[in-house]
Amino acid sequence: MDRLMPLANRIAEQLKARGDTIAISESSTGGLVSAALLAVPGASAYFMGAGVIYTREARRILLGLPDEQVKMRGATEEYASLAAETIRVRLGTTWGLSESGAAGPTGSRYGHAAGHTCVAVDGPVTRALTLETEDDDRPANMWRFSVAMLELFDVVLADA
Repeated sequence: MDRLMPLANRIAEQLKARGDTIAISESSTGGLVSAALLAVPGASAYFMGAGVIYTREARRILLGLPDEQVKMRGATEEYASLAAETIRVRLGTTWGLSESGAAGPTGSRYGHAAGHTCVAVDGPVTRALTLETEDDDRPANMWRFSVAMLELFDVVLADA
């Protein structure tokens, strides 16, 4: 968790100072981003909720996506953006964050190699990016994906 805490602390301070709130949809990060943001004292001021949306069934039930969106190809910037917007709207927050990828050791059912993820931010500023680590080390990728998600959000907050 030490790898994420400097970013989480900086983000938390910005969210608290602005009076902003956040909701998160994670996949291959397994909840690490949520855990880091919740580890900061005073998280109840900005953290409204999160889910590890790991399967199509979770997309349908937890995000409430209709069938055509449930079947959307995962681990794309389009899907990550949709999930970020959906979690933000469902929980009524200022910001929504999302991640969808293949941590490894194998790739995804969609043909992405291990080490592939897409992260997105939705809110007053929206942005998405794709990360390719070219590594099949599952735990290492989970941490890298989490750092990428928090780094993207930190940049977006500075731009907002």
